[in-house]
Amino acid sequence: MFLHRQELQHAAKPDAPDAVYARKLQEVLGGQYGEITVALQYQFQGWNMHMPGKYRDLVFGIGAEEMGHVEMLAVMIAQLLEKSPLGITEDAVQSDPTVAAVVGGTDVQQGIVAGAGARPVDSNGNPWSGSYITASGNLLADFTANANAEMQGRLQVARLYHMTDDHGVRDLLAFLLARDTMHQNQWLAAAEELKSEGIEELPVPSSFPLAKEDREVSYQYLNFSDGAAARDGSWASGPTPDGKGEFTYHDGPTTTAPMPAPTHPDARFYGTTDVPNTVERIAGAAQDRLHRE
Repeated sequence: MFLHRQELQHAAKPDAPDAVYARKLQEVLGGQYGEITVALQYQFQGWNMHMPGKYRDLVFGIGAEEMGHVEMLAVMIAQLLEKSPLGITEDAVQSDPTVAAVVGGTDVQQGIVAGAGARPVDSNGNPWSGSYITASGNLLADFTANANAEMQGRLQVARLYHMTDDHGVRDLLAFLLARDTMHQNQWLAAAEELKSEGIEELPVPSSFPLAKEDREVSYQYLNFSDGAAARDGSWASGPTPDGKGEFTYHDGPTTTAPMPAPTHPDARFYGTTDVPNTVERIAGAAQDRLHRE
């Protein structure tokens, strides 16, 4: 059950409208790592979780908070668009380079489609996509993905902070930066707790029998580049993070296999093969007569 209270978690009021910056702010609302993504990602992880208790409560709690962040950004964007021009003639644009630059930096669909409001899109107007969501059912995989989402989101908010001198906007961004700091630490702490409690460990999924994988290549660093310095990293020698092996370094692959012969699909796919066209026509006609679909 969801209930909505008509108040914000933090103030979201710009000092002045700025239609160009409103478009930039769309990225952290409806972009791949925006607030819509993390809000729904955490909710789907909770809905798909197979165990009750603190981990499920964690994702629902942060997911609900992120919905509030969606609202704060949408409200902020609407206010930034409040004084955006309804229309500017071609003559006006040509006579004023400043106006032309402003028009070129705005999202026209914020006006045409949303009536000077926020939209579920990124800063280029690409619609938000459910494919951004990671909800695998494996908590260590999901919590690691969550930490990455918060890192990418905080990175983008930090960049946006330097793209405005509006004190009201910066005040909201400072709050969001702080919450991203908290959430990064929460997801990393939750991932470590999963491992310490033996619920999940590396490699994910840890319940898949290691004997069923080709263990000979499990910890080989295969360098397919001419960058030789990669051999100096901790990923190329020494114990592995899962504690189950030792890294080794190799220039290029340690295995090889012959390339299979070219495939010959049904002639009615009409691909170009080394079979003569006449033969393929006959084969296709025969399959049609035999009703081999």
